[in-house]
Amino acid sequence: MNRTASGLIRSCLTQDIKYHVLYVMSAVKIWVILEKKYLMKSIESRLLLKRRLYHFQLKKGLSIAEHMNNHTKLLTDLVNVDVGIKEENKMLFLLNSLPDEEYETFVLTLINEKQSFNYNDMSATLVNYEVRRKEKQSSSNSTLAEALVVRSRGSNQKGKGIRGRSKPD
Repeated sequence: MNRTASGLIRSCLTQDIKYHVLYVMSAVKIWVILEKKYLMKSIESRLLLKRRLYHFQLKKGLSIAEHMNNHTKLLTDLVNVDVGIKEENKMLFLLNSLPDEEYETFVLTLINEKQSFNYNDMSATLVNYEVRRKEKQSSSNSTLAEALVVRSRGSNQKGKGIRGRSKPD
């Protein structure tokens, strides 16, 4: 049982981390070593994680689902070092991480519409908004392409009619 647990823990580690516990046979000892090395509940680690949360922003080209996943990982890391975050603050940090130029209307509507809501409802609303926004963007791009094709055909036909005639003397 211990050998299986040790193997399972090692299989989840990256190569550079695996070297720290390569010759340790006990699953409990592996866990303690990793916890001491990577899950320090010091003031420095709390400061670092809080700083990351305060500066957390949506990166260009990243989907909302990936962004929310990164946000959840950061919140989980904070909970692991004994930093509690209220439900309302989780939502406010996530909304604050969205760029104003793309999400300002969404954020204002969401805040003005409801006095209280939970993190899961807000997350689902944000994902739905992103899906609608992308569908709208793709449909406007296809409409623009159709308009360019129609305009192109119209200008080609005009050009053919003019070229085919000769001027009377």
